[in-house]
Order: sequence, then structure tokens, then C-alpha cells
Amino acid sequence: MANLRELRARIKSVNSTKKITKAQELIATSRITKAQRRVADSQPYADEIENVIGRLASASSLDHPMLNEREGAQRVAVLVVTSDRGMCGGYNHNVLKKAAELRANLEEKGHEVVIYVTGRKGADYYDFRGVELAGTWEGFSQDPDYAATHDVRRHLIDGFTASSEGKAKYREGLRVAEGEAVQGFDQVHVVYTEFVSMLSQVPRAHQMLPIEPVFEEEEFKQGEDMLSNASDDLFADYEFEPDADTLLAELLPQYVSKTLFAVMLEAAASESAARRNAMKSATDNATELVKDLSRVANQARQAQITQEITEIVGGAGALDDSGESD
Repeated sequence: MANLRELRARIKSVNSTKKITKAQELIATSRITKAQRRVADSQPYADEIENVIGRLASASSLDHPMLNEREGAQRVAVLVVTSDRGMCGGYNHNVLKKAAELRANLEEKGHEVVIYVTGRKGADYYDFRGVELAGTWEGFSQDPDYAATHDVRRHLIDGFTASSEGKAKYREGLRVAEGEAVQGFDQVHVVYTEFVSMLSQVPRAHQMLPIEPVFEEEEFKQGEDMLSNASDDLFADYEFEPDADTLLAELLPQYVSKTLFAVMLEAAASESAARRNAMKSATDNATELVKDLSRVANQARQAQITQEITEIVGGAGALDDSGESD
């Protein structure tokens, strides 16, 4: 049986760790609420710009590089969204595993994959394995800021606009000499973690560029005569100035930039939820470990007391025996 002093020292150590994990759990819980609120606050703008682009798309020719697949696409950019810190369970492992699956699938199709990473953990993962990274950004995984994420968002848009045959200008975070232009790409994919609930966060791989238009079929119901229909809904007929194609060309980069930022907000909420779950599990395990160690310590203490009593009784008996012999 372990020494009683060692058991007490270990119980003290586990209790100290438990305080840390409990504090981390409470901090992560508060950050989840903040992240969810930021996602909700950004939703009205996202809905409105989608509506505007939808109206523009219905009135335009849809002849824009961001809406059309390029023939003979060669270079593909993959942005992997990870965390800056650990202690978040399998959050980083799952998203990196999803990125590896996407990379293998793209390379099987003959594409050259260029990897970009946000988050220190993802950068360390690829650097340790000797994987070449085109760019890394860190410092905002838990609390994305629009200004802090500007370079990564703009580079992905500029790189796609330049295509694999052109060059995109230098931005902070790219792993090239300062001021050096970099080769563009023909597709942009993002691998991130979707926030489903407090207990469920699912890694997703999404093609960001080119945007895949969604065509919806509208059912027409004929009314009582040929000049009317059965629907009472009224739809506005818009006239655009300048023309719809020009407005669409200006708004599509903003739409993509907004979508990328929304992905980072979603990943931030997922990271906090994963950290909260991991820290809660660690706190619960520490509580159970303290109970087990306390039980063992009590047994050791009882065994020690029993031994001491036995020694006292044995000593007293020996003294009585020696007195009788005298």
C-alpha cells in the first residue's frame, strides 16, 4: 500500500489541477455565450447581403469569375481553421483529420494543394511534420476580430482573382519574403468546425470559391383566368444603377469576405465549446480521482492505526508477562 504522506501529497496536487480545470471550464462557458451573440449579431447583415446578391443574380448574366468553375483548374487553396491554444479535447485533431481527407481527395484529382492555416496549433502540427505552408495567421482563434482577420480574408480573395496564372500581392502572414508577390489559385476551400450544440461540434470542408449558385424552381399556379395567378404574393421589380453585373462584381468579394469571417466566428464558438467540454471532463475525472485516493489514504490510515494499537497492546502484554516472571 502506498505511503500515507505520498497519498496526501498526490491528493493536494490533484485538487490544485482541479481548480485550474474548473476555472478554464467557467471561462470557456462565458466565451461560448459571447461567441454565439457575435454570430447572431452578424446574421442580419449576412441575410441582407444574400438577399441583395440574389436579386442582382436574377437580373445579371452570372458571368463572373467567382461564380464559374475554371477549366483546367490546377492550384487549390485550403484554409484550415485551428486554435491558438490546447486543452480543447479533439477539436484540432478532428479538423486536421478532415483537412487531410480533403487534401488527399484534391490531390487524387490531380490538383496542386496549397495550405493556409489560422491558429498556432495547426501551424505547429504541419511544421513538425515538414509540410510546407503558404501562410499562417494566429492570435485571434478564440475572439476573431474583423481587422485582425483582414489579411487572410483578402489574400484568399486576391489569390483567387489572380488565378493560378497570375500573382497576388504580399500580405502579412504569407511565408515568403516581405513584399514578394505570390502565385494565385483556382479554387478556395475552408476546413473548420461547425458549432451544432454545446455538446456537438462537427468538422466541415466547404468550397468557398468559386461560389456554387443555387437555382430554385418556382411553382406557378394559374388563377381563374389567363392574366392572373393563384398567388397573392407581390414581388418587387428592381432597376439597378449601375447595371446588375457591375454591382454584383463589387458585392461578391464583400460577400465572400463576410462568409469567411462568419466561418471564423463559428469556429471560435466551437473551440470554446470543445474546451468547456474537455475541462468539465477533466474536472469530473479529478473529482473521482480525489475520491479514490482519499479512500486509499483512509485505508492506509486505518491500517496504520490498527498496527499502532496492535503494537501498544503487544507491548503492554509483554510488560505484564515480564512483571509476572519477576
